[in-house]
Amino acid sequence: MAAPIRVLTAVPICDGHDSAINTINLEFIRHGIEVVYMGYHRYATDMVRAAIQEDVRALGISSYNGGHVEFFSEVAALLKKQGADYIKLFGGGGGTITTVDAAAMRRKGVDKIFFAGTPLSEMVDYVHQHYGGARKRGGKAPTAEMKLARKLTEIEDSYAGGKRKRPMPNAQRRMPKGKKSGRKSGTRVFGFTGPGGAGKTTLIDELVLRLLNREPKVRIAILSHDPSVVGLGALLGDRATMINSQDERVFMRSMATRGQAGGLSPATEDCLQLLAHSDFDYVIIETVGTGQEAMPFQMGLVDKTVLVMNPDYGSRLQLQKIVMLDLADIVVVNKSDQERARTAISEIERRLDQNKRSQTTVSTVANRHRDAGVDELCDLLLEKR
Repeated sequence: MAAPIRVLTAVPICDGHDSAINTINLEFIRHGIEVVYMGYHRYATDMVRAAIQEDVRALGISSYNGGHVEFFSEVAALLKKQGADYIKLFGGGGGTITTVDAAAMRRKGVDKIFFAGTPLSEMVDYVHQHYGGARKRGGKAPTAEMKLARKLTEIEDSYAGGKRKRPMPNAQRRMPKGKKSGRKSGTRVFGFTGPGGAGKTTLIDELVLRLLNREPKVRIAILSHDPSVVGLGALLGDRATMINSQDERVFMRSMATRGQAGGLSPATEDCLQLLAHSDFDYVIIETVGTGQEAMPFQMGLVDKTVLVMNPDYGSRLQLQKIVMLDLADIVVVNKSDQERARTAISEIERRLDQNKRSQTTVSTVANRHRDAGVDELCDLLLEKR
């Protein structure tokens, strides 16, 4: 795939109306745009930091609750203050934004306001025409975070349009003997995989909270993957459920698969190498929601692999088909408050006994406050091999 236009969309704090922005997101995806969606009830500082980390072309805001002149102006001012005003700002708000408001917002640095009744095709055309050309960033990146974000973009784009050869499939690759992916000494890498809807993103967010609380100076990077629609764009929506990962000690980057099967992007390994050489104590990789495939991670790429499942996987026969149960270091049964959870855990443990290797099962309810299962998972991940 060619390098697509990347935009970030979000809804401001105190605004829970996301139906309009979801419709716009889907239209963008249909026309080849990658959309990093933050969700609603988001602060201006969160939006700006996410836009910088994701190195998007533009930030789109949907505002229906008033206060838009002040909110958009704050975002524009923060982008300029961070030296990131090359990230353009656009948005809309149905009937709440008047032409007078829009004129005031443009004077404050807002690129474009779409009014109620604007055809979706007009929005798509505007994004393609104004954010799809050669990028003009200005001078050097003023912050280390911005510099890292730009390098990640360079790596991703180097694989676009056949410019760079993809790595061979993960199952065929091994790290050279004695080599640990060239990572910085002390950096630990955890890989999370599992079917869609198992709760991987929420579980990772809760794990991040525990790591931040346990180690006051810890720095964490997250590489989160979502699928590209064949021949089209991608909805990168993991930020919408990330709350704790908005912390200033966390760097998060959303990646689309861009035509590669297996749950990761063609550029994942190189992006991981960059993060592992940077000043991070932990790097967490989350794959696309996968089915019965083999392990998506190259051998030696991660320190521990976590398979996240929910209790409703089907019959015991299905367990025999899940290759990741042979390969994962830790198997998490999330949503274990469901009625079938106890039976599921028992069946999974019997399945793991067949492997004759050291594997651990953990029961979690990731969306429950202070869940003891997530505490146990954190302890297991921090154990030395």
